Amino acid sequence: MYLKTIDETEATGKVADIYAAQKAQLGFVMSAAQCLTSRDDLLPSYTEFVNTMRGGFTLSPRDWRIITLIAAREVKSTYCSMVYGKQLIADLGGKEMVLAVQRDFRNAGLPPRDVAMLTYAEKVARDASQVTLADIDALRKAGFTDANISDIALCAAFRCFIGRFFDAVGAGPEAAFLDDDQAWRKTLTVGKPA
Repeated sequence: MYLKTIDETEATGKVADIYAAQKAQLGFVMSAAQCLTSRDDLLPSYTEFVNTMRGGFTLSPRDWRIITLIAAREVKSTYCSMVYGKQLIADLGGKEMVLAVQRDFRNAGLPPRDVAMLTYAEKVARDASQVTLADIDALRKAGFTDANISDIALCAAFRCFIGRFFDAVGAGPEAAFLDDDQAWRKTLTVGKPA
């Protein structure tokens, strides 16, 4: 971490509560949370926003994770790529499928619905100024509602914002999200080395 942040032993109030919840769930406090304490008001506000955004998400948790993986690749966020890649192992049925999606989701054997969703998410993350009505119409044709399309865009754009923030302040993947498999590490390292 490049900035001074609130250590777990120094945390009080809402920050301490968020740290305790994360430690209970994961066994550790992620640097993604800790890096948001360089200003003591950020982590509680961020947590509330993310909980609201994800709580109303109209697609599945798997969709959130796979959109995030593709957006993280585009924004070159190794941290987000490693975290969400690890979470997607169970969703996609194994590490090989995660690697296939990361390398080329269009030819990884995903359902057409997923390919349409990820094509749009990739475009949002790469250069949202290039999105046109034709992109939206393709999603509608694939069965997505306007609320779904909004959520795909929100998820991809949010990852661009937060992934860049993590890199800018030096947050990086914890040991729990790393893997000794060199092919895995190489494929999911899309920016800074892990």
